[in-house]
This record gives sequence, C-alpha cells and structure tokens, in this order.
Amino acid sequence: MGRSSTLAGCLAVFPRLVSVPQSTRIHYPNHGLSTLSHVRYEWRFVTPSQTGQHVRCGSIDSAFRQHIQDLSPAENRLLDKMYLGLIGGQRASLAESITLVETQHPRKKELAQVLLQRVLAYREEQEKSNGGKPEAFRVGLSGPPGAGKSTFIEVVGKMLTARGSKVSVLAVDPSSCTTGGSLMGDKTRMTELSRDMQAFIRPSPASGTLGGVTRTTNEAIVLCEGAGYDTVLVETVGVGQSEFAVADMVDMFVLLIPPAGGDELQGIKRGIIEMADLVVVTKSDGDLVVPARRIATEYTSALKLLRKKSKTWSPKVVRVSSETGEGIQELWAMIEGFRDAVLSSGELQARRRAQQKVWMWSLIRENVLRHFREHPAVRRELPHLEDRVTRGAVSPGLAADLLLKAFSSSSSSSNTSSSS
Repeated sequence: MGRSSTLAGCLAVFPRLVSVPQSTRIHYPNHGLSTLSHVRYEWRFVTPSQTGQHVRCGSIDSAFRQHIQDLSPAENRLLDKMYLGLIGGQRASLAESITLVETQHPRKKELAQVLLQRVLAYREEQEKSNGGKPEAFRVGLSGPPGAGKSTFIEVVGKMLTARGSKVSVLAVDPSSCTTGGSLMGDKTRMTELSRDMQAFIRPSPASGTLGGVTRTTNEAIVLCEGAGYDTVLVETVGVGQSEFAVADMVDMFVLLIPPAGGDELQGIKRGIIEMADLVVVTKSDGDLVVPARRIATEYTSALKLLRKKSKTWSPKVVRVSSETGEGIQELWAMIEGFRDAVLSSGELQARRRAQQKVWMWSLIRENVLRHFREHPAVRRELPHLEDRVTRGAVSPGLAADLLLKAFSSSSSSSNTSSSS
C-alpha cells in the first residue's frame, strides 16, 4: 500500500474517534470502516476493494481518550490541516507543528500530543511497508565552540540534498537565562542550506535547559520524520550534559573536534568520548593539517582504551575540511556503514525502543518536579527552608525531607477528602 492511501486511511478515521464498545462498528461511506475498542483504541481503515481486510493505522491507550473526546470542531480542523500539510512535506506545516509541541500552553500541549500520536501512527505504517526498518536516520552532532559545526552541517547537508535526500537540522540555540532570548545564529550561518527546498533548518532556543537540549527535541525529530525527511541532524550546544541527552534520541552520535592546541583530551569529559560513535577532526586544511593529524592520532589511541558500546561497530576517527571538502565523502560513507551494520543486526531498532523508555522517564521526572514546585504546601514552605539552608541552620537533606513530607501529607489529605 502506498504513502497516499495510508495517509487517506489515517486521516479518514482519526478526527472522528469516539468512545464505543469493542463490538460497535462505525461506518464511513466515503472512506471505509473504523473499529474502536472500549479499553484500547484501534484506528482501522478498510478500502472497499479490500473486502474486510483491516489496515491498522495505529493504537492508543484508553488514557489518551480524554484528549480526543475534548477536541472541538475548530481544533479538529486545525489538527487535520497541520497533519495533512506535515506528512505532505510542507515545510510551513512542519514549522507550525514544531511550534505547537514547543508551547507551554496547557491546552496546546494536549493538542500537540494528539498530533504526535497521529504522526507516530503514520510513521509506524511507513516502517511496516519498509520491512520494519526505520526510514529515517538520526545523527547527533556536538563539539566545543569553534569546532565548525554549522559549516560542517551545511557542507554535509548540501551533499545529501544533491543526492536526493531530504535533510532536517534541529539546532539548539543558546539562550539568555534572564530574558529567554536567543541568537538563532545557525540559520544565518547555513545560508545556502537554508535556501535549499530539500532541507529544513529549525533553530530552537535552549531556554535554560540543562546542556542545551530542549525537552521537545525528541518530539521535533518525530515530526521531521513524519514530514518525509530521511536524515535528521541534531546539533547541540557546547560539550557537557547535553551530549548524554542527545545520545538518547539519535541513532549515531558524532563528536566534532577542532585542531586546537593544548590539552584537548583533558578538556572533554571521558564520558562524552565514550558516547561517540565517530570522532571528526575538523578544519584539516592549510597550516592546521599537521595538528589535525596529531589530534586524530591521539583520539584513535584513546578510543582503543574505552569500552565498546556496540557489538557491531568500533568508533573511528576521521579528518575533514569543510573548506575544501576533503574527507566529507569518506565521512558519510562511514556513517552509512554504521547505519547498515546496526540495521542488519537489529541494534538500531533495539536502541530506539530503549530510548523511548528513557525519554518517558525523563519527561516524568521533569513534570513531577514541576508539580512538586507548584504545589501550594511546597510553595508555602520553600522560601523559609531555602533561607535556613543558605544560613546553615538546616541541612539540605533535612529541608528536602520536610518539603517532601509537606507535599505527601497535603496530597494524601486531598485524596481522602475527595474520596469521601
């Protein structure tokens, strides 16, 4: 079944999802048949020519039911428009969809989850038609300031689009902790790639997020893949905690290192080097060729001492020059070799399943902390306890215990009163 017929099926049934018993069938004369179970919802589409053969568009748990039931006609029309434009490859719809998932507005966050569920269902069908293998490949790129990440991405992106690929770049931009404003410089640095109709560049402000990876970056990746982009490049800010976060959302993590002088290996955390599937020494041209070779040799030796994280791939070091293009073709050949190796072994699929679980718990921790801080009992006690901790009158451990006790006691009393 082709892309267009799958799209038509998913579009036909989703906007009209309602709560019905498992045995109930709802018939759509122009599109087919949708069967929904009372406990677990199934989106199904059957064309008249299929004579009863079900084509599964996806499934959602009953916990998602309230989001669907609460959709107004106007919200349904909005989601239909965004979804149709998104998987039709319209860059404006993709940008609008990412803006929706980045919002902090409570109602819009619910709409974003409905949209994401639809895109996930569509992507699942696409992967099934591809033999269960992911159609898109995700690459995380990071390195210290001055490593030439944006220039490197533009050169690689132009090479890929010239080959017929569709490339999306999610560049997390540094932002001010006080005003929230950000430079958004990546789009101005990638001038040629930003004009390429086969490419999509989305700078997202870090907004104080630890290390620079926003909580919605993972969801933006899903949207880009739904829009038909077969290569997703995620550029992170600096070298720090963000690399551990981005490694849990991409298929391959690439560390970019400039041929600078000084204690290069000591300037980067060992854990980050361990996360790297490929180390790229940039700016290997002109007077920097000799130091680039030296650093490449140092990293090659260092990688041999680290524990392998993949059974099918040994991390490699390669020198490139974005200025002359030297090494770029060989670099991407290595990346394709990595992709083929982890795909054939099933390691990529297993890694993605594990990443989904990691990000679920990451979002749970973030939301639990937010609910904790916003709880009335905690907000009432927090300033007083923070002051006592800073004065040394109370230990941080005791203050934390008191706040947790206030939170749990208040929550328990609220549950008791509501049940009675």
